Amino acid sequence: MSRGIRNNNPGNIRCSATIYQGEKRPSTDKSFKQFCNMAYGYRAMFMLLYTYQKRYGLHTLRQMIARYAPPNENNTDLYIETVATWADVEPDLSIQTTSRDVMVPLVAAMSRMENGVPAVMSDVETGWKLFEDSIA
Repeated sequence: MSRGIRNNNPGNIRCSATIYQGEKRPSTDKSFKQFCNMAYGYRAMFMLLYTYQKRYGLHTLRQMIARYAPPNENNTDLYIETVATWADVEPDLSIQTTSRDVMVPLVAAMSRMENGVPAVMSDVETGWKLFEDSIA
């Protein structure tokens, strides 16, 4: 079982000062956040990408992944190409992080990239609903 799955953190979001709904505190993993269930882990991914767009002006998959999975830790170009293919998203076209039709497959693809197994779509959908309720 991958670390992201064990931590209910399908995006492998690193520990930081940001506190997300459903986050277990303190985390017993010194590097990565832990969540009470997988849906909250997905909610955190949606929230993080939404923040990238709102706070940092990142509007394309390429821009978001370059920040999310930087080259000092990842093969960022491969990450972008793979997620774009799996999610059927053009890497350099502007996306809306409030669009369910774009974001659910995109976050599911990112989870698959991070953990090596397909996302459980019911968890992704529940995470989306939690995210949607947060920004409403």
